[in-house]
Amino acid sequence: MASSALATAADSSAFSVRSLYRSLLREGNKFANYNFRMYARRRTRDAFHEHQHETDPRRIQELMQKGLKELQMMKRQTVISQFYQLDRLVVEGGKTGKETGDQGGIVRQKDTGWD
Repeated sequence: MASSALATAADSSAFSVRSLYRSLLREGNKFANYNFRMYARRRTRDAFHEHQHETDPRRIQELMQKGLKELQMMKRQTVISQFYQLDRLVVEGGKTGKETGDQGGIVRQKDTGWD
């Protein structure tokens, strides 16, 4: 009877850890800046891989609390980052900019004027 209760607690803990992991990855993908998106993804994966063999319930709970705080912070930062969207980088794919000229090429505007 006690072992089934421990198994249920372990299953719910594993479910909540996976849920937190997916939430962090999903929230990290909302960053407007490519570099921030990749950093959030890399940092989340590294942190979870670093602690994947953790067995101490108290330590797991501490890590979960830390992860939840990180998730709240990331939610705030993604909203802020969406206010300051810039052109997409080449590594992100897709073309952005104003199409002008005979060939319909992309022309980008510098802060000091046109190229």
